[in-house]
Amino acid sequence: MEINIQELPEDVIKAKQRFGIVGNAPALLAAVSRAIRVAPIDLSVLITGESGTGKEFFPQIIHNFSHRKHSKYIAVNCGAIPEGTIDSELFGHEKGAFTGAVSSRKGYFEEADGGTIFLDEVAELPLTTQARLLRVLESGEFIKVGSSTVQKSNVRIVAATNVDMAEAVAEGRFREDLYYRLSTVSITVPPLRERGNDIVLLARKFASDFAERYSMPAIVLDDSARIRLLHYRWPGNVRQLKNVIEQVSLFDAGNLVDAESLEPYIPASATIYTPSVREGDKIHSYDAEREVLFGMILRMQQEIDSLRHRLDAMSSSSSSGTLLPPRRDTIFHPTEEVTPAHPLPVKFQPFTSSLPPVKSDNDFHDMTEVHDITPASSTMTLEDTERETIRRSLERNGGRRKATAQELNISERTLYRKIKEYGIE
Repeated sequence: MEINIQELPEDVIKAKQRFGIVGNAPALLAAVSRAIRVAPIDLSVLITGESGTGKEFFPQIIHNFSHRKHSKYIAVNCGAIPEGTIDSELFGHEKGAFTGAVSSRKGYFEEADGGTIFLDEVAELPLTTQARLLRVLESGEFIKVGSSTVQKSNVRIVAATNVDMAEAVAEGRFREDLYYRLSTVSITVPPLRERGNDIVLLARKFASDFAERYSMPAIVLDDSARIRLLHYRWPGNVRQLKNVIEQVSLFDAGNLVDAESLEPYIPASATIYTPSVREGDKIHSYDAEREVLFGMILRMQQEIDSLRHRLDAMSSSSSSGTLLPPRRDTIFHPTEEVTPAHPLPVKFQPFTSSLPPVKSDNDFHDMTEVHDITPASSTMTLEDTERETIRRSLERNGGRRKATAQELNISERTLYRKIKEYGIE
């Protein structure tokens, strides 16, 4: 599901602002939109995603966009409660039910009656507690520890886990019937490494927050630092990024931070990762698009230089009284595709400093900034060459943008932006 960032629904924008959700990755926006859509309907929701991705925001979105928003919202970390007391915490207990039970106590299901309970790390629940939870989901009934009285509770349950639930069911660690009751609606929160330029946006926000908290100047990330952040896998996701930026903010306050300065805070064993963005059902790599486009521009630039040298030679021969016969390969036809006789071998490495940083999920960096790959003898800028390449491709394809984008091996969105930028008719 692809969401146009420029046409975000008002409720999605409202949810992002209210809960401080930073980022415009399509997968993240789709998850927020799905949470808002399911909120008014009293169904159980299972939120899945890696640890540290921010799953805790989505139960709050569901609660606040539902008719239960004026009732209690209780978040329970199932993995942090000892197995011997989890039943008492959730369902309550009677006086004398066990050693230390000096009085009766209400559980979370009784306290949150009419509201929402968020069960974080639900896969950590003991099997006995899972059976009790299944009964609440099916009939709304529960029994306090040490009691024989059945009580009713009108509670909506939203659960979250970073565990592969299908695998947990197969291994007997989680009840299959409970899994299907909890996952009536599933929402998947994307890992940070799949959110593209959201990494840079989050880093800037964290840097600003820590500067304000510690009353010190904010750090500034240069291009190499941003590229380093984008090409790290972030196994700890947003939580790890926040930790790294906090450390850098403390020890490099007010400094311009480059990639080398980040190395002490990022594990040396970290593998290099090529970021990509999911659009619909395909993985779209902007590094691949840039490599193809740069290669095309360089080959065309080389051919233009070759033609210019030949024309200069012809001009010199004419001035000396010697006329050379016209050659087919010295005549430049703007409407014909140029195929160099000896194309320049180019191999792009996505992590070298010569490549500009990716400033957004949908845009290439301005190619006029890449001065080091422009031939010294050329008076035609890469911007002019790119404009000409796109114009000629449009002519060959009769103005059909889809066919043109396929020929240039770039997305239609990128092509549309370039047409608008260069004013190509």
